[in-house]
Amino acid sequence: MLKITILTIGDELLIGQVIDTNSAFMAQELNRYGMEVFRKIAIADTLPEIIDNLEQTLAYSDVVLMTGGLGPTKDDVTKKALAKYFGVEMAFSEVTWERIEYFFQRLGRSTTPAHREQCYMPENALLLTNKMGTAPGMWMEQEDKIIVSMPGVPYEMEYLLSHEVIPRLRKRFKLRPIAHRTILTIGEGESRLAEQIEDLEEGLPPHLSLAYLPNLGQVRLRLTGRADDKETLKHDLQVYGDPIRERLRDYVYAEGATTIEAEVGCLLLEKGLTMATAESCTGGYVAHRITSISGASAYFQGSIVAYDNKVKKNLLGVSPTTLDDHGAVSEQTVREMVTGVLNALNVDVAVAISGIAGPGGGTPDKPVGTIWIAVGDHEKTETFLLHGTKNRERNIQYASTRVLGLLWHFLQKSKV
Repeated sequence: MLKITILTIGDELLIGQVIDTNSAFMAQELNRYGMEVFRKIAIADTLPEIIDNLEQTLAYSDVVLMTGGLGPTKDDVTKKALAKYFGVEMAFSEVTWERIEYFFQRLGRSTTPAHREQCYMPENALLLTNKMGTAPGMWMEQEDKIIVSMPGVPYEMEYLLSHEVIPRLRKRFKLRPIAHRTILTIGEGESRLAEQIEDLEEGLPPHLSLAYLPNLGQVRLRLTGRADDKETLKHDLQVYGDPIRERLRDYVYAEGATTIEAEVGCLLLEKGLTMATAESCTGGYVAHRITSISGASAYFQGSIVAYDNKVKKNLLGVSPTTLDDHGAVSEQTVREMVTGVLNALNVDVAVAISGIAGPGGGTPDKPVGTIWIAVGDHEKTETFLLHGTKNRERNIQYASTRVLGLLWHFLQKSKV
Protein backbone atom coordinates (compact mmCIF):
# COMPACT_ATOMS: atom_id res chain seq x y z
CA MET A 1 0.00 0.00 0.00
CA LEU A 2 1.26 3.47 -0.93
CA LYS A 3 2.02 5.40 2.26
CA ILE A 4 1.64 9.18 2.10
CA THR A 5 2.52 11.58 4.91
CA ILE A 6 1.41 15.21 5.00
CA LEU A 7 3.90 17.53 6.67
CA THR A 8 2.50 21.02 7.35
CA ILE A 9 4.99 23.70 8.32
CA GLY A 10 4.28 26.86 10.27
CA ASP A 11 4.24 28.17 13.83
CA GLU A 12 0.80 29.66 13.12
CA LEU A 13 -0.60 26.12 12.89
CA LEU A 14 0.92 25.05 16.19
CA ILE A 15 -0.43 28.00 18.18
CA GLY A 16 -3.90 27.71 16.66
CA GLN A 17 -3.74 31.05 14.86
CA VAL A 18 -4.50 29.34 11.54
CA ILE A 19 -6.66 26.26 11.07
CA ASP A 20 -5.06 23.60 8.88
CA THR A 21 -7.53 23.23 6.02
CA ASN A 22 -4.78 22.18 3.62
CA SER A 23 -4.41 18.70 5.10
CA ALA A 24 -8.14 18.04 4.82
CA PHE A 25 -8.20 19.12 1.18
CA MET A 26 -5.16 17.02 0.29
CA ALA A 27 -6.50 13.94 2.03
CA GLN A 28 -9.87 14.21 0.29
CA GLU A 29 -8.39 14.76 -3.16
CA LEU A 30 -5.84 12.00 -2.83
CA ASN A 31 -8.51 9.61 -1.63
CA ARG A 32 -10.56 10.27 -4.76
CA TYR A 33 -7.79 8.69 -6.80
CA GLY A 34 -7.09 5.70 -4.59
CA MET A 35 -4.35 7.24 -2.44
CA GLU A 36 -4.54 7.23 1.34
CA VAL A 37 -2.86 9.54 3.80
CA PHE A 38 -1.01 7.47 6.38
CA ARG A 39 -0.07 10.28 8.76
CA LYS A 40 -0.42 14.06 9.17
CA ILE A 41 2.15 16.09 11.10
CA ALA A 42 2.39 19.81 11.89
CA ILE A 43 5.81 21.22 12.76
CA ALA A 44 7.53 24.53 13.50
CA ASP A 45 9.12 26.59 10.73
CA THR A 46 12.75 25.92 11.72
CA LEU A 47 15.62 24.16 9.97
CA PRO A 48 16.17 21.48 12.65
CA GLU A 49 12.45 20.62 12.88
CA ILE A 50 12.01 20.29 9.13
CA ILE A 51 15.15 18.20 8.65
CA ASP A 52 14.47 15.92 11.64
CA ASN A 53 10.88 15.29 10.58
CA LEU A 54 11.88 14.62 6.98
CA GLU A 55 14.30 11.94 8.15
CA GLN A 56 11.65 10.36 10.37
CA THR A 57 8.76 10.46 7.89
CA LEU A 58 10.78 9.16 4.96
CA ALA A 59 11.66 6.10 7.03
CA TYR A 60 8.04 4.90 6.84
CA SER A 61 6.56 6.88 3.93
CA ASP A 62 6.70 6.53 0.16
CA VAL A 63 5.59 10.11 -0.43
CA VAL A 64 5.87 13.20 1.78
CA LEU A 65 3.72 16.18 0.85
CA MET A 66 4.90 19.39 2.48
CA THR A 67 3.12 22.74 2.68
CA GLY A 68 4.34 26.09 3.96
CA GLY A 69 7.56 28.02 4.35
CA LEU A 70 8.08 28.99 0.68
CA GLY A 71 7.45 32.73 0.95
CA PRO A 72 9.93 35.60 0.47
CA THR A 73 10.41 36.45 4.14
CA LYS A 74 13.21 35.28 6.45
CA ASP A 75 10.94 33.02 8.50
CA ASP A 76 10.27 30.84 5.43
CA VAL A 77 13.08 28.28 5.57
CA THR A 78 11.64 25.18 3.90
CA LYS A 79 13.82 25.44 0.79
CA LYS A 80 17.01 25.84 2.82
CA ALA A 81 16.05 22.87 4.96
CA LEU A 82 15.46 20.73 1.89
CA ALA A 83 18.77 21.75 0.34
CA LYS A 84 20.57 20.89 3.57
CA TYR A 85 18.76 17.57 3.88
CA PHE A 86 19.71 16.52 0.34
CA GLY A 87 23.20 18.00 0.60
CA VAL A 88 22.79 20.20 -2.48
CA GLU A 89 23.38 23.89 -3.27
CA MET A 90 20.74 26.52 -3.87
CA ALA A 91 20.38 27.49 -7.53
CA PHE A 92 18.79 30.63 -8.94
CA SER A 93 15.69 29.96 -11.09
CA GLU A 94 15.53 32.47 -13.92
CA VAL A 95 12.10 31.17 -14.94
CA THR A 96 10.70 31.80 -11.48
CA TRP A 97 12.21 35.31 -11.42
CA GLU A 98 10.61 36.16 -14.76
CA ARG A 99 7.24 34.96 -13.49
CA ILE A 100 7.56 37.05 -10.31
CA GLU A 101 8.57 40.15 -12.29
CA TYR A 102 5.64 39.71 -14.65
CA PHE A 103 3.27 39.13 -11.74
CA PHE A 104 4.23 42.40 -10.03
CA GLN A 105 4.27 44.36 -13.28
CA ARG A 106 0.64 43.45 -13.83
CA LEU A 107 -0.12 44.80 -10.34
CA GLY A 108 1.77 48.01 -11.05
CA ARG A 109 4.22 47.29 -8.26
CA SER A 110 7.96 46.74 -8.08
CA THR A 111 9.78 43.68 -6.78
CA THR A 112 12.06 43.67 -3.74
CA PRO A 113 15.37 41.92 -2.98
CA ALA A 114 13.33 39.41 -0.94
CA HIS A 115 11.44 38.40 -4.08
CA ARG A 116 14.71 37.73 -5.88
CA GLU A 117 15.89 35.70 -2.90
CA GLN A 118 12.70 33.65 -3.27
CA CYS A 119 13.97 32.38 -6.63
CA TYR A 120 16.79 30.33 -5.12
CA MET A 121 15.78 26.66 -5.06
CA PRO A 122 17.48 23.38 -4.16
CA GLU A 123 19.35 22.43 -7.33
CA ASN A 124 17.85 18.91 -7.36
CA ALA A 125 14.25 20.20 -7.36
CA LEU A 126 11.95 19.77 -10.32
CA LEU A 127 9.93 23.01 -10.25
CA LEU A 128 6.17 22.74 -10.57
CA THR A 129 4.43 25.70 -12.19
CA ASN A 130 2.19 27.61 -9.79
CA LYS A 131 -0.27 29.69 -11.82
CA MET A 132 -1.95 30.95 -8.66
CA GLY A 133 1.08 32.62 -7.05
CA THR A 134 4.77 33.38 -7.15
CA ALA A 135 6.25 30.37 -5.33
CA PRO A 136 6.60 27.23 -7.47
CA GLY A 137 6.11 23.77 -6.09
CA MET A 138 9.14 21.48 -5.82
CA TRP A 139 9.32 17.78 -6.65
CA MET A 140 12.35 15.91 -5.29
CA GLU A 141 13.29 12.25 -5.18
CA GLN A 142 15.58 10.14 -3.06
CA GLU A 143 15.92 6.57 -4.31
CA ASP A 144 12.31 5.37 -4.35
CA LYS A 145 10.98 8.16 -2.10
CA ILE A 146 9.22 11.32 -3.27
CA ILE A 147 9.14 14.68 -1.47
CA VAL A 148 6.87 17.45 -2.73
CA SER A 149 6.94 20.96 -1.29
CA MET A 150 4.03 23.34 -1.95
CA PRO A 151 3.07 26.82 -0.72
CA GLY A 152 0.88 27.04 2.38
CA VAL A 153 -1.56 29.48 0.76
CA PRO A 154 -4.62 27.24 0.27
CA TYR A 155 -5.61 28.19 -3.28
CA GLU A 156 -1.99 27.90 -4.45
CA MET A 157 -1.57 24.49 -2.83
CA GLU A 158 -4.90 23.32 -4.26
CA TYR A 159 -3.87 24.29 -7.79
CA LEU A 160 -0.51 22.54 -7.54
CA LEU A 161 -1.96 19.40 -5.99
CA SER A 162 -4.69 19.07 -8.62
CA HIS A 163 -2.72 20.09 -11.73
CA GLU A 164 0.80 18.90 -10.97
CA VAL A 165 1.17 16.55 -8.02
CA ILE A 166 -1.75 14.13 -8.33
CA PRO A 167 -1.28 13.57 -12.11
CA ARG A 168 2.41 12.74 -11.51
CA LEU A 169 1.62 10.38 -8.62
CA ARG A 170 -1.02 8.58 -10.69
CA LYS A 171 1.50 7.98 -13.45
CA ARG A 172 4.15 6.81 -11.00
CA PHE A 173 2.17 4.34 -8.88
CA LYS A 174 -0.30 1.56 -9.58
CA LEU A 175 -3.28 2.46 -7.41
CA ARG A 176 -6.18 0.36 -6.16
CA PRO A 177 -9.54 2.12 -6.31
CA ILE A 178 -11.06 3.29 -3.03
CA ALA A 179 -14.77 4.04 -2.72
CA HIS A 180 -17.01 5.20 0.10
CA ARG A 181 -20.69 5.04 0.87
CA THR A 182 -21.75 7.44 3.61
CA ILE A 183 -25.09 6.90 5.35
CA LEU A 184 -26.35 9.91 7.32
CA THR A 185 -28.35 9.35 10.50
CA ILE A 186 -29.93 11.64 13.07
CA GLY A 187 -31.51 11.21 16.49
CA GLU A 188 -29.50 8.27 17.86
CA GLY A 189 -25.97 7.82 19.24
CA GLU A 190 -23.23 5.75 17.66
CA SER A 191 -23.21 3.02 20.34
CA ARG A 192 -26.95 2.38 19.93
CA LEU A 193 -26.61 2.32 16.17
CA ALA A 194 -23.68 -0.08 16.40
CA GLU A 195 -25.72 -2.44 18.57
CA GLN A 196 -28.47 -2.60 15.96
CA ILE A 197 -26.14 -3.56 13.10
CA GLU A 198 -23.50 -5.54 14.99
CA ASP A 199 -24.14 -8.73 13.04
CA LEU A 200 -24.04 -6.89 9.71
CA GLU A 201 -20.75 -5.22 10.59
CA GLU A 202 -19.21 -8.54 11.65
CA GLY A 203 -20.31 -10.04 8.33
CA LEU A 204 -18.45 -7.52 6.19
CA PRO A 205 -15.77 -9.02 3.90
CA PRO A 206 -12.12 -8.08 4.51
CA HIS A 207 -12.02 -5.46 1.76
CA LEU A 208 -14.87 -3.46 3.36
CA SER A 209 -14.77 -1.54 6.64
CA LEU A 210 -17.31 0.53 8.55
CA ALA A 211 -16.51 3.72 10.47
CA TYR A 212 -18.77 5.72 12.78
CA LEU A 213 -18.33 9.50 12.56
CA PRO A 214 -20.39 11.15 15.31
CA ASN A 215 -21.30 14.81 15.57
CA LEU A 216 -23.77 16.69 17.75
CA GLY A 217 -27.07 14.89 17.26
CA GLN A 218 -25.90 13.04 14.16
CA VAL A 219 -23.78 10.08 13.13
CA ARG A 220 -22.30 9.37 9.71
CA LEU A 221 -21.67 5.73 8.88
CA ARG A 222 -18.93 5.47 6.27
CA LEU A 223 -18.60 2.16 4.47
CA THR A 224 -15.20 2.05 2.75
CA GLY A 225 -14.08 -0.46 0.15
CA ARG A 226 -10.82 -1.28 -1.60
CA ALA A 227 -10.71 -3.54 -4.63
CA ASP A 228 -9.01 -4.00 -7.97
CA ASP A 229 -11.84 -2.53 -10.00
CA LYS A 230 -14.53 0.10 -9.48
CA GLU A 231 -17.42 -2.11 -10.56
CA THR A 232 -16.67 -4.62 -7.82
CA LEU A 233 -16.59 -1.81 -5.28
CA LYS A 234 -19.83 -0.33 -6.52
CA HIS A 235 -21.54 -3.72 -6.32
CA ASP A 236 -20.23 -4.58 -2.85
CA LEU A 237 -21.03 -1.19 -1.34
CA GLN A 238 -24.60 -1.64 -2.47
CA VAL A 239 -24.93 -5.29 -1.43
CA TYR A 240 -23.51 -4.74 2.06
CA GLY A 241 -24.65 -1.14 2.53
CA ASP A 242 -28.33 -1.62 1.74
CA PRO A 243 -29.02 -3.94 4.71
CA ILE A 244 -27.33 -1.43 7.03
CA ARG A 245 -29.48 1.38 5.72
CA GLU A 246 -32.62 -0.72 5.98
CA ARG A 247 -31.85 -1.80 9.56
CA LEU A 248 -31.36 1.85 10.58
CA ARG A 249 -34.16 3.27 8.42
CA ASP A 250 -35.81 5.11 11.34
CA TYR A 251 -32.70 7.29 11.68
CA VAL A 252 -31.37 7.54 8.10
CA TYR A 253 -32.23 10.81 6.42
CA ALA A 254 -29.89 10.71 3.40
CA GLU A 255 -26.56 9.59 1.98
CA GLY A 256 -23.48 11.42 0.76
CA ALA A 257 -22.44 14.97 1.54
CA THR A 258 -25.83 16.60 2.08
CA THR A 259 -27.12 18.13 5.34
CA ILE A 260 -30.26 17.75 7.42
CA GLU A 261 -31.30 21.32 6.59
CA ALA A 262 -30.99 20.57 2.88
CA GLU A 263 -33.08 17.41 3.21
CA VAL A 264 -35.73 19.25 5.23
CA GLY A 265 -35.88 21.79 2.41
CA CYS A 266 -36.33 19.05 -0.19
CA LEU A 267 -39.23 17.56 1.76
CA LEU A 268 -40.93 20.93 2.15
CA LEU A 269 -40.62 21.59 -1.59
CA GLU A 270 -41.83 18.09 -2.44
CA LYS A 271 -44.92 18.49 -0.26
CA GLY A 272 -45.51 22.13 -1.14
CA LEU A 273 -45.38 23.29 2.48
CA THR A 274 -44.16 26.48 4.11
CA MET A 275 -42.52 26.78 7.51
CA ALA A 276 -41.27 29.18 10.17
CA THR A 277 -39.38 29.02 13.45
CA ALA A 278 -40.00 30.34 16.94
CA GLU A 279 -36.70 30.41 18.80
CA SER A 280 -35.63 31.40 22.26
CA CYS A 281 -32.29 29.96 23.43
CA THR A 282 -31.01 29.32 19.87
CA GLY A 283 -31.49 32.98 18.96
CA GLY A 284 -32.31 32.36 15.29
CA TYR A 285 -29.68 29.71 14.67
CA VAL A 286 -32.23 27.24 13.27
CA ALA A 287 -33.45 29.90 10.84
CA HIS A 288 -29.83 30.57 9.88
CA ARG A 289 -29.24 26.92 9.05
CA ILE A 290 -32.43 26.66 7.02
CA THR A 291 -31.65 29.82 5.04
CA SER A 292 -28.09 28.68 4.38
CA ILE A 293 -29.64 26.51 1.65
CA SER A 294 -30.05 28.23 -1.70
CA GLY A 295 -33.72 28.51 -2.65
CA ALA A 296 -34.98 28.40 0.94
CA SER A 297 -37.27 31.35 0.21
CA ALA A 298 -39.57 28.92 -1.59
CA TYR A 299 -40.58 27.34 1.72
CA PHE A 300 -39.18 29.38 4.62
CA GLN A 301 -41.30 32.38 5.59
CA GLY A 302 -39.47 33.76 8.61
CA SER A 303 -38.67 33.51 12.29
CA ILE A 304 -39.70 35.05 15.60
CA VAL A 305 -36.80 35.13 18.02
CA ALA A 306 -38.73 35.28 21.27
CA TYR A 307 -35.82 35.58 23.66
CA ASP A 308 -37.76 37.59 26.24
CA ASN A 309 -41.00 36.36 27.79
CA LYS A 310 -42.75 39.56 26.71
CA VAL A 311 -42.10 38.59 23.08
CA LYS A 312 -43.39 35.09 23.75
CA LYS A 313 -46.61 36.59 25.12
CA ASN A 314 -47.08 39.53 22.75
CA LEU A 315 -45.99 38.06 19.41
CA LEU A 316 -46.53 34.33 19.89
CA GLY A 317 -49.53 34.44 22.20
CA VAL A 318 -48.01 32.26 24.91
CA SER A 319 -50.33 32.41 27.89
CA PRO A 320 -49.05 34.28 30.98
CA THR A 321 -50.55 31.46 33.03
CA THR A 322 -48.41 28.92 31.13
CA LEU A 323 -45.27 30.93 31.78
CA ASP A 324 -46.15 31.41 35.45
CA ASP A 325 -47.12 27.80 36.10
CA HIS A 326 -44.58 25.95 33.93
CA GLY A 327 -41.89 28.47 33.01
CA ALA A 328 -40.44 29.50 29.68
CA VAL A 329 -38.50 26.24 29.44
CA SER A 330 -41.33 23.75 29.36
CA GLU A 331 -43.27 21.47 27.07
CA GLN A 332 -46.37 23.62 27.47
CA THR A 333 -44.53 26.77 26.37
CA VAL A 334 -42.98 25.31 23.22
CA ARG A 335 -46.36 23.89 22.23
CA GLU A 336 -47.88 27.35 22.45
CA MET A 337 -44.89 28.85 20.63
CA VAL A 338 -45.54 26.51 17.71
CA THR A 339 -49.22 27.50 17.59
CA GLY A 340 -48.31 31.16 17.84
CA VAL A 341 -45.81 31.21 15.00
CA LEU A 342 -48.08 29.09 12.77
CA ASN A 343 -50.75 31.76 13.10
CA ALA A 344 -48.51 34.82 13.18
CA LEU A 345 -46.64 33.96 9.98
CA ASN A 346 -49.43 31.94 8.32
CA VAL A 347 -47.34 28.84 7.57
CA ASP A 348 -48.06 25.13 7.31
CA VAL A 349 -45.39 23.81 9.68
CA ALA A 350 -43.37 25.34 12.51
CA VAL A 351 -40.69 24.48 15.03
CA ALA A 352 -40.06 25.98 18.46
CA ILE A 353 -37.16 25.89 20.92
CA SER A 354 -36.87 27.14 24.48
CA GLY A 355 -34.11 26.16 26.86
CA ILE A 356 -31.21 27.05 29.11
CA ALA A 357 -28.15 27.20 26.86
CA GLY A 358 -25.83 28.23 29.68
CA PRO A 359 -23.38 28.57 31.16
CA GLY A 360 -25.61 30.35 33.69
CA GLY A 361 -29.33 30.36 34.34
CA GLY A 362 -29.82 26.78 35.47
CA THR A 363 -31.78 25.61 38.52
CA PRO A 364 -31.91 22.28 40.37
CA ASP A 365 -35.14 21.42 38.55
CA LYS A 366 -33.96 22.75 35.19
CA PRO A 367 -30.16 22.59 34.95
CA VAL A 368 -28.11 24.12 32.16
CA GLY A 369 -28.67 22.11 28.98
CA THR A 370 -32.41 21.60 29.59
CA ILE A 371 -34.02 22.35 26.23
CA TRP A 372 -37.55 21.71 25.00
CA ILE A 373 -38.14 21.47 21.26
CA ALA A 374 -41.39 21.14 19.34
CA VAL A 375 -42.60 20.76 15.78
CA GLY A 376 -46.16 20.91 14.59
CA ASP A 377 -48.79 21.94 12.10
CA HIS A 378 -52.39 23.11 12.54
CA GLU A 379 -53.52 19.62 13.60
CA LYS A 380 -50.82 18.20 15.87
CA THR A 381 -47.62 19.05 17.72
CA GLU A 382 -44.77 16.77 18.80
CA THR A 383 -42.33 17.64 21.57
CA PHE A 384 -39.01 16.38 22.83
CA LEU A 385 -36.88 17.14 25.88
CA LEU A 386 -33.13 17.48 25.35
CA HIS A 387 -30.45 17.18 28.02
CA GLY A 388 -27.40 19.06 26.81
CA THR A 389 -24.11 20.02 28.41
CA LYS A 390 -22.81 23.14 30.17
CA ASN A 391 -21.31 24.42 26.91
CA ARG A 392 -23.48 27.15 25.40
CA GLU A 393 -22.31 26.83 21.79
CA ARG A 394 -22.69 23.04 21.78
CA ASN A 395 -26.17 23.27 23.28
CA ILE A 396 -27.28 25.67 20.56
CA GLN A 397 -25.83 23.50 17.80
CA TYR A 398 -27.20 20.31 19.34
CA ALA A 399 -30.70 21.75 19.79
CA SER A 400 -30.80 23.08 16.24
CA THR A 401 -29.78 19.70 14.83
CA ARG A 402 -32.28 17.77 16.92
CA VAL A 403 -35.18 20.08 16.06
CA LEU A 404 -34.33 19.79 12.35
CA GLY A 405 -34.27 16.01 12.79
CA LEU A 406 -37.63 16.12 14.54
CA LEU A 407 -38.99 18.25 11.71
CA TRP A 408 -37.63 15.83 9.09
CA HIS A 409 -39.38 12.89 10.80
CA PHE A 410 -42.56 14.92 11.15
CA LEU A 411 -42.55 15.76 7.44
CA GLN A 412 -41.85 12.15 6.50
CA LYS A 413 -45.04 11.10 8.30
CA SER A 414 -47.09 13.96 6.86
CA LYS A 415 -49.77 12.81 4.45
CA VAL A 416 -49.79 16.08 2.48
